[in-house]
Amino acid sequence: MFQKESVKVEVCKCIMEAFIKHQVEPTKDPVILSALLHVCKTMHDSVNALTLEDEKRMLASLINGFLRMVSFSRDFEQQLSFYVEARSMFCNLEPVLVQLIHSVNQLAMETRKVMKGNHSRKTAAFVRACVAFCFITIPSLTSIFGRLNLYLLSGQVALANQCLSQADAFFKAAISLVPEVPKMINIDGKMRPSEAFLLEFLCNFFSTLLVIPDHPEQGVLFLVRGLLNVIQDYTWEDNSDDKVRIYANVLHLLSAMNQETYIYHVDKVESNDTLYGGDTKFLAEISKLCETVIAQILEHLKSLGKDETLKRQSQLALYFFNSILAHGDLRNNKLNQLAVNLWNLAQKHGFADTKTMVKTLDYIKRQSRHPGLSHFTELALRLPLQSRT
Repeated sequence: MFQKESVKVEVCKCIMEAFIKHQVEPTKDPVILSALLHVCKTMHDSVNALTLEDEKRMLASLINGFLRMVSFSRDFEQQLSFYVEARSMFCNLEPVLVQLIHSVNQLAMETRKVMKGNHSRKTAAFVRACVAFCFITIPSLTSIFGRLNLYLLSGQVALANQCLSQADAFFKAAISLVPEVPKMINIDGKMRPSEAFLLEFLCNFFSTLLVIPDHPEQGVLFLVRGLLNVIQDYTWEDNSDDKVRIYANVLHLLSAMNQETYIYHVDKVESNDTLYGGDTKFLAEISKLCETVIAQILEHLKSLGKDETLKRQSQLALYFFNSILAHGDLRNNKLNQLAVNLWNLAQKHGFADTKTMVKTLDYIKRQSRHPGLSHFTELALRLPLQSRT
């Protein structure tokens, strides 16, 4: 009826806006779905190289609004088939692909909820199909942080559904993608440094790595080692200390891995605390990794010994001191001495914030009164406060 393409698209937009506004309940009506898929397809196919980003966002938002209103209730297989069809129809709009990945992950988790975590052979195969959908869709996204975060999220969903080998595949894909992160990324039309976003992603990743069991054929802590190699080889900005902050977070992870029982677990997934049962060889491997990471941090601190970087050195020394205080066993003489050296380095050139140092020392003295922390008393005596004058 509408011959002109632009008019046709505008009419389709009006139809979708009306549907999203007035449709209260999710629908599975085949007539409605067929008609609205055609409408959405018309909008999607109008996108070309000259289409403005705002227009793409508007179209994607309308299509996503429709997708969220489609529900086949407990017929999860039909729901997944619908998402597969939608992926083939709307492959040129990235926000729609992201929405589909989230929807399929949600479908897998709903299946887990229905089965109360105890999958049958049929539901186990179904969640693996959901995981496969996500794994083959994520690489088609252009946003590198979009891919990284979805690899991590989908890996977490796979882990929650006891799909261990599939979860490993997601996490390996995320690790292999980290070297491709550019120095600058486009956010809302402005170029911004990417390191803060990478730091946030890696900290999130570390919290997941704690509960991932080692693969029997890959060696001890193979994912942690792989990620450490990537972090070491990544080219960081000269004026950035994010590499040290990341290494400090790796130490937090390794400290948590060294515990007899981990602070959290994934239901029905045996983590390394159960697999190794506090095996001395496993704990020795963690100690070796800790020593390697500490050496990297100290090397970076040493490189900040020039006049123009002494303030950064002071701030980082105190940051690392606080990490050791929170996560280290200060009954260990070497670690205790390292903490004292870092405290002195933080104050050495007069850049330390006196209020922060006083508060930190007061905290150590208060902690020393707790059972099992009496060694903090001796530590406090070894931490002098230097005035700036």
